[in-house]
Amino acid sequence: MALKGNLRDFSLTQLLNLIHLARKSGTLFLEDSKVKAWLAFREGKLAYGKYGDEDNSLAAILYNTRKLNASQFRTIQERGSSMNDKELGLLLVNAGYLTQQDVLTSLQEYMTTLVQRLYAWGEGVFYFDSERLPPADKINLRVDLENLIIEGARRLKEVEQLQDEIPSLDIALKFCERPEANVRNLRLSKEEWRVVSFINPKNTLKQIAQALKMNESEIRRVAYGLVQAGVVEMVRPEKTTPRPITPGIPNATPQEQASLVKRIIQRIRSL
Repeated sequence: MALKGNLRDFSLTQLLNLIHLARKSGTLFLEDSKVKAWLAFREGKLAYGKYGDEDNSLAAILYNTRKLNASQFRTIQERGSSMNDKELGLLLVNAGYLTQQDVLTSLQEYMTTLVQRLYAWGEGVFYFDSERLPPADKINLRVDLENLIIEGARRLKEVEQLQDEIPSLDIALKFCERPEANVRNLRLSKEEWRVVSFINPKNTLKQIAQALKMNESEIRRVAYGLVQAGVVEMVRPEKTTPRPITPGIPNATPQEQASLVKRIIQRIRSL
């Protein structure tokens, strides 16, 4: 009997636990309304995966984990496009640019982050294909699933808590007094800076999530973090006619608006 269904009825944590206990090999395909992803396993261990249309080549992963600088990444793209990941990894190790452990650590970090992002999916369909083995041209890992399963259980609890804190996404955020002072002292992620740039009493969290292609769990987590940091507060959205949402900084002087927006844009571009 094929293993397929909906994540509302069978969570990713349960799927990983089943794959782990049964020591399954194959590929788990997942799809929500916007993104397709897959995770490949060998004998109950995570070997590889991909999220949407993201570049998951070894060169891109090493660049994103800062094992390669921008110049090295461009050179590999220009000169190494004909090599597969295994060949590139061997070349980099033999040339002394990286160690084997550098490569494996970066790949494991990418795979762990990928699974964590999938935990944020509230719903979606899945299908497990035991005939589809991990790709032979990729560097296959053997990531134990125990810690990922524990992390999944913790994430599910976090999602429930966030739903209690922010039960509806039809609310808006506005900056607290002197927002530029609070924002300047924060170390925000790229995702958080993107949300900050759209904060406006006219923009609901649902609208911001749609504009930034975030799911409900992601927008709740960012919004709650900003509230707890004292940067914003939750308010009823201002009634306006439907319109495309745009970044805005309410309750600030024109000089404060210009300064904060400029820093936000510069910060996003630097990430």
